[in-house]
Amino acid sequence: MSELIRLVNCVMAFDDVTVLNSINLTINDKEFLTLLGPSGCGKTTTLRIIGGFEVPTSGSVFFDNVRINDVPPYRRRVNTVFQRYALFPHLNVFENVAFGLRVAKVNKSDVELRVREALDLVGLRGYDKRASHQLSGGQQQRVAIARAIVNHPQVLLLDEPLGALDLKLRKEMQIELKRIQQQVGITFVYVTHDQEEALTMSDTVVVMNDGVIQQIGTPVDIYNEPKNAFVADFIGESNIVPGIMHRDREVSFAGRIFRCVDTGFAPDEPVDVVIRPEDIRLSPPDEGQLDGDVLSVTFKGVHYEMMVRARDFTWMIHSTSSEPVGTRVGLSVRPFDIHIMHRTEAAS
Repeated sequence: MSELIRLVNCVMAFDDVTVLNSINLTINDKEFLTLLGPSGCGKTTTLRIIGGFEVPTSGSVFFDNVRINDVPPYRRRVNTVFQRYALFPHLNVFENVAFGLRVAKVNKSDVELRVREALDLVGLRGYDKRASHQLSGGQQQRVAIARAIVNHPQVLLLDEPLGALDLKLRKEMQIELKRIQQQVGITFVYVTHDQEEALTMSDTVVVMNDGVIQQIGTPVDIYNEPKNAFVADFIGESNIVPGIMHRDREVSFAGRIFRCVDTGFAPDEPVDVVIRPEDIRLSPPDEGQLDGDVLSVTFKGVHYEMMVRARDFTWMIHSTSSEPVGTRVGLSVRPFDIHIMHRTEAAS
């Protein structure tokens, strides 16, 4: 994929409060990229800078290698879908989708063709005469997407568009959005605080916190190889314990020494050790690397979540089998399931 958008050293400050701190980001053509992070991390501000709704305090925004800091939103080849769909209540579905084309004075036959194609794409064939207030939340969202893509933008910006939907519909729309993006072949830049959405739909995930990009990578890389403790804790569940990296591939935590696969740390460097709950194996207490007592068991549908107290730390464990509360169990983890983080990175 070729580069389409580039943010270079972008800083955004409001009333002397810095909300984006030297953001550098490349977005490729036809890529589905998600800005992921907690509320207030700067992801929506980043989206608004790309769309032209905000001008960075400093830094540059490039589109096809042309600097566009001063280009207004209506002159950028982007459209935006917000969480609030803002459909026109006095217009039916067809006219809502056609609105931008009519403003642009597209001829009538082309309007008819393009609106029909957009409605087909989002699965709303036959809804063209329906009033917007007669639609469900998911249908309204599809109309908003059709209205955005009917103008043939090169980039579609989506600011938490699934936030108002119920869980089942949200999961269905995650799959639909990815299908639409692949079928239309345009760049999607998506904002969410929902980790599952990001992992389900994205080609690339950008994890943000406190106005800083923490990690950029594929969903698999972000989940399996988090760069620091924040990313590990934010993306899924994690056990994060303090440790000492004695030498390459050897770390101590929870009162004993473990083999791992990480290298490049200083001798006896204090580190954070990250272990996913699903990577801890249960065994009889005398067969585990650690042993502890089961404090609680919660059925989660596809697995049990157990809290086990061992060596002054309460471990979260996900397993398809469970042990009763009060049972003493062994805990074991394989070397490649132990992830080592620089303590200074995790704190930054």
